[in-house]
Amino acid sequence: MIASVLATIFVVCAALICLFVSSLLFLVWLHARLKPAGLARERELLERPLPADAELPHVVVQIPSFNEGAVLRRGAEAAAALDWPRDKLHIQLLDDSTDDTAELARTVAREISARGIDIVAIQRTDRSGFKGGALAEGMQKTPHKYFAVFDVDYVPEPDFLRRCMRAMLTPGKTAFVQARFDFLNPHQNALTEMQMVTLDGHLGIEQATRSWAGHPLPFNGTCGIWNRDAIDAGGGWKGDTVTEDLDLTYRTWLAGWRGIFLTSIAVPGELPADTRTFVRQQQRWVDGFGHVSLRMAPAILAHSGLTLSARLAAVLHLCMALNRPLLLLGVVCMIVAIALAPAMAPCLLAIFFAAIVFAIATQATMLWAGHRFLRGDKALPAGQFASLIGRAVRWQIRQLFYGLGVFLKQLVRPKPIEFDRTPKQG
Repeated sequence: MIASVLATIFVVCAALICLFVSSLLFLVWLHARLKPAGLARERELLERPLPADAELPHVVVQIPSFNEGAVLRRGAEAAAALDWPRDKLHIQLLDDSTDDTAELARTVAREISARGIDIVAIQRTDRSGFKGGALAEGMQKTPHKYFAVFDVDYVPEPDFLRRCMRAMLTPGKTAFVQARFDFLNPHQNALTEMQMVTLDGHLGIEQATRSWAGHPLPFNGTCGIWNRDAIDAGGGWKGDTVTEDLDLTYRTWLAGWRGIFLTSIAVPGELPADTRTFVRQQQRWVDGFGHVSLRMAPAILAHSGLTLSARLAAVLHLCMALNRPLLLLGVVCMIVAIALAPAMAPCLLAIFFAAIVFAIATQATMLWAGHRFLRGDKALPAGQFASLIGRAVRWQIRQLFYGLGVFLKQLVRPKPIEFDRTPKQG
């Protein structure tokens, strides 16, 4: 009896994982269907004329920083080189550093300010709210409406504002314009190449398609411009999650605001080049995604102003956070069921391996489609791509056991939310 119940739970978990993962195949199909119109619309947005310089709005460039070291100077200089009227460009170094970066931020601000550029180092002592808290404090110190957000290691081209603000200033309730981030070191080693392929799938298929289809478009935390009215409508930046970008995205979306993703504007940044840094970054993203999913899913389901298709798109996106706990639960139930009733082993193992193969094949299809879309002739050869997929699978297996350990540890001794920054090499 107990073995049958556990086997049923395992089958349900496997079916749900396949359902959630299959949404990626749907996005690949939808991407192919919407791409011509989506790219035509993007060209139209980027060809719209800007107002004369005297009529352009003020833009505040926000660069959050925490113990980033010398890379801070490069980010600040890139912001200072942006092509925008000098009297309407304002730069905030939102520095919460506790090391020598704090003095460097003040020095860089003085040097750039001496060139006639409005830049200020805003430094906090308590670091409450982490990155979200820093962004919120910067907003409180200026009356302006538009905020370009860059992580400290991203280097925008000088024409970034001239191009992205064309889309932002189109009529409608545009919460933010998200440019595609690119990479300074994609071929540094096999790990950075794996991340390039993975993020190409996310950006090229998931983000682009959601934007074209009008689905909820998660802000990627950097390389975008926000409208202050949308931030206020969504309740402002909050620091009670380590994925403050996803959290604000859904709150503004429920308030009727929408984002725009631009595939043709790329801003290069740094990929983690060592396994320890990469794992820390990924775990922060996974934890934050799960936290936001638990918070926002009930609000989405209860929102009366959403269409069924919009609600379904949002819930399927957020349910991706359930893949890991469902896999953990399913594997445990399968092992115990087989131990209690060995005769079930062939059937349960067949279901398990079928689900795993389906999930891997689906994700590989999405990643290959995104990589080819964004890289074109510069895409990796199929053999090298397959090798990187194998590396990604091994990493996910490792993270599965790591996640089980973290989950059990949290049950015994809950840990408060803490933002674990990704170190930069510069």
